[in-house]
Amino acid sequence: MSEGGGGRLPRKRFEKELEKLQRELVIMQEYVRAEGLKIVVVFEGRDAAGKGGAIKRIAERTNPRALRIAALPTPTERERTEWYFQRYVAHLPAAGEIVLFDRSWYNRAGVERVMGFCTDAEYEEFMRTCPEFERMLVRSGITLVKYWFSVSDEEQERRFQARVDDPMRRWKLSPIDLESRARWVEYSQAKDEMFRRTDIPEAPWWVVEADDKRRARLNCISHLLSTIDYRDLTPPPPKLPPREQGDYVRPPFDTQRFVPQVY
Repeated sequence: MSEGGGGRLPRKRFEKELEKLQRELVIMQEYVRAEGLKIVVVFEGRDAAGKGGAIKRIAERTNPRALRIAALPTPTERERTEWYFQRYVAHLPAAGEIVLFDRSWYNRAGVERVMGFCTDAEYEEFMRTCPEFERMLVRSGITLVKYWFSVSDEEQERRFQARVDDPMRRWKLSPIDLESRARWVEYSQAKDEMFRRTDIPEAPWWVVEADDKRRARLNCISHLLSTIDYRDLTPPPPKLPPREQGDYVRPPFDTQRFVPQVY
């Protein structure tokens, strides 16, 4: 069961605190860019645990040229024959970049393991090599932060039902999501084993209690900021140059097609 403090966080307070944290994210991102740091943040957890909402709040005010979201689709036939980590390596950051993995190489320890999409040998090889792979990333200069979004079975059930009832959110329920609902215990066991074998000092797992989505988002952002020893390197505001004056005349309105003003 996820534990929260003091019930649901009121929206007004959430938005106020979120604005403060998003301002800090912009400052932190500028420091990462200026210092040439490389940041990877992994988001894992139960279906409907709120990973996507947290990623959205982190990314929405930052510079998209320096912060990317990597949400990889199902591997192609060719990718299935590659070294398992190969397609993830292609999305790692260069200097000055932050990459948020909306699910990651840990698919093999979770959904692939539970759903039988990999063999026992492939699973064991992943568990053996994953810690070394992550140590290699850290030794190369990458800061690796791993989050697990934890949600109670009651809250996950409520969110699944809300998606069933809302046609605009029903697309979020994939066949895999529905199957995971029936395999709660197997996913729990897979997660416990994953933590046991991949929670390493160089890249530990951090659990985000996510029954209250608003608190989860704020807590996740606050913690992410604390992992980077940054300072404010925001450049001064640019001075806008005067607009060029000339003899330009706008074409007549009746020569252009305008979108109807329905609203």
